[in-house]
Amino acid sequence: MPLTTLKYIDVRPRPGHKSQGQLIAGPIVLRCALGKGGITSRKREGDGGTPLASMRLLYGFKRPDKQVKATALLQLNSLKINDGWCEVSSDRNYNRQVQVPYNASHETMWRKDDLYDVCIVLDWNIRPRRRAGGSAIFFHLARPGYTPTEGCIALSRADMNRLLPLLSDKTIIRVLR
Repeated sequence: MPLTTLKYIDVRPRPGHKSQGQLIAGPIVLRCALGKGGITSRKREGDGGTPLASMRLLYGFKRPDKQVKATALLQLNSLKINDGWCEVSSDRNYNRQVQVPYNASHETMWRKDDLYDVCIVLDWNIRPRRRAGGSAIFFHLARPGYTPTEGCIALSRADMNRLLPLLSDKTIIRVLR
């Protein structure tokens, strides 16, 4: 168990790179990927923006067949091959976990590119859910080169493993400009 957990993590845009940022966790400063639309104060479904907001870490998923560091204070459920996340704002399960195949458009959580080997759900547009307010805003693993996400915040596997023991369901990510 870590000596301390993080209360806040701040994310700021990286100068000259709207889809990359600096993640500041106490004395630790890490490079991160952001949405292709940069940071936005008017998050909408499909805009590719990372919400300008304070978002609590709710819980997460981890691939049971991959190397993932444990965290004692943040629930990480085993990801299943048929896990998905609904992204259709008119669907009753909008911005919720679903089982695939699913009739409405959805994000497949079990991915070949390993982005969701660790995937933490942020409380963006969870309660209350606003139609078209943005879905599947996660804290997950980055692609090589920190290429843009669809609105999520992403770290390298090494950096995520470094942070996981410091995270709890009380940790808040503050996305700032």
